[in-house]
Amino acid sequence: MAREKLSAVAVEEALARLDGWMLAAGGGSISRTFEFRNFSEAFAFMTRVALAAEKMDHHPDWSNVYKTVHITLNTHDAGGLTALDFDLAGKIDRLAAR
Repeated sequence: MAREKLSAVAVEEALARLDGWMLAAGGGSISRTFEFRNFSEAFAFMTRVALAAEKMDHHPDWSNVYKTVHITLNTHDAGGLTALDFDLAGKIDRLAAR
């Protein structure tokens, strides 16, 4: 996967294809909060995301409080958002829909 920082226009176009993801102030990351019925469902989701992220060698910044998982994506070594972030966001969305 390319780790080249996307232009602001490319970020806006990629973000438009995602549901529920928000661009951070300054445009350096995207984030989304997921709510589940309970902690077990949230933890199972995080496990699925962790496996997908590991396969991509791209890891989210995230937190979990009971049934809520907050995820932030950016590509640290590129200094902002890359196609990798949007690819992982799409996978995360598909995993949340299970």
